[in-house]
Amino acid sequence: MATILNIETSTDVCSVALTRDGGVVEHRENYDGHTHSTLLNVFIDEMLRYAKTREIAIDAIAVSIGPGSYTGLRIGLSEAKGLAFGLNVPLIGINTLKLMTVSVMFSEFYDDEVLYAPMIDARRMEVYTAIYNQALEEQVEPTSMIVDEDSFKDLLEKTKIVFFGNGSDKVEKVLHHPNAIFKPRVTPVACDMLALAEKAFREKDFIDVAYSTPLYLKEFQATKSKKKVL
Repeated sequence: MATILNIETSTDVCSVALTRDGGVVEHRENYDGHTHSTLLNVFIDEMLRYAKTREIAIDAIAVSIGPGSYTGLRIGLSEAKGLAFGLNVPLIGINTLKLMTVSVMFSEFYDDEVLYAPMIDARRMEVYTAIYNQALEEQVEPTSMIVDEDSFKDLLEKTKIVFFGNGSDKVEKVLHHPNAIFKPRVTPVACDMLALAEKAFREKDFIDVAYSTPLYLKEFQATKSKKKVL
């Protein structure tokens, strides 16, 4: 099994995990929000020291590539690229929506026919989402969506859908259907990247260290500063 340094910064949570032989050997997480620029380097340094003192060679860097926070994704991918280049190891990109789905699949049992709808807050009534089946196959490809009472209506008439992630609260307020299941407090973290990262490593499914970019799903829109210009 590979030793992989995993980085997750797609939401307000900043997390890093060192995984090896199918398990998490060390990890760091912070849920305070907006700490990526100050804590990510600290967490990474701690993981590198942990590996060095135990003579553990890192085989790859894995990073959550989105969708999610523009700033968080840029910081995470930039750090991951630098590590991969400096250590001369491959870079693995993990889809954040798939990461969340795997976390739910591993934590709770649902019927075989159920579908999974990870959701990341994209402000106002918009979310980043996709629909996956039990085999992690896309039933609805990753997209940005404005949710309302008719969202996923056709699918909900056919089967149950589990909604989760920090964007699912919006859906729960407007979507009232007996086949809609809401699972609270699901957040993408580096520890949960283990299965997808190891699969990608086995299959040599790597991304380009120089030219890879985050999966934004929509264009960045800068906001005007509220500070007065003197």
